[in-house]
Amino acid sequence: MRARGVVKDFGSGGTASRVLHGVDLEIEPGRLTLLIGPSGCGKTTLLSILTGILTPSAGEVEIQGVCITALRGARKARFRREHLGFIFQQYNLLPALTAAENAAIPLVADGMSLAEAAKRARATLARIGMADHADKRPNQLSGGQMQRVAIARALVHEPSVIVCDEPTAALDEQTGRTVMEILRRIASDARNAVLVVTHDNRIYHFADRIVTMNDGRITGEITPPGAPEPLHA
Repeated sequence: MRARGVVKDFGSGGTASRVLHGVDLEIEPGRLTLLIGPSGCGKTTLLSILTGILTPSAGEVEIQGVCITALRGARKARFRREHLGFIFQQYNLLPALTAAENAAIPLVADGMSLAEAAKRARATLARIGMADHADKRPNQLSGGQMQRVAIARALVHEPSVIVCDEPTAALDEQTGRTVMEILRRIASDARNAVLVVTHDNRIYHFADRIVTMNDGRITGEITPPGAPEPLHA
């Protein structure tokens, strides 16, 4: 995933407000990247543009070499379904569906039969330690278990980019650690790029890379805690 010169204005004319100021950012496969910064600095707006939810006022975003800012309508929706997985703070599970049925939603939306989608969803739940909870509904699950169902839903269609918005903010430290260990394993696969937007400094040590943002701009990078010191000649 690569953003080049991304600008976003809200409003028009004299009342226009610029939220993003020419952002350049690359999210590399095989790495877990954290995007951090104060509330209101533009992280959520940038995330929405990176994933094709919002259209930038200027600049472009590429995923797997495809410029998604040039896609429209059904083509953009299909590309997002095939290549992106989303994990949110609030889980967004449907209460009437079981864990397996919730995890199967992206496959059903893409036209797969319910039987095959459920089979794939159960296999994905098993990969993240949720096999015994596949037939439970959200009100029968803990917060951490619901977040793992949300992770399974994001992974079930095997996307190349997984985007997470505050995935640990509502979780206690141990449950958040479990969630991040799963994301860490996903990011270790060279086919996957994982981007986590967070305020949670408890998870910084899981990152391969931490990008900082302020006032609508990328301001730099910091070394994740526990990373080896660079070698100097």
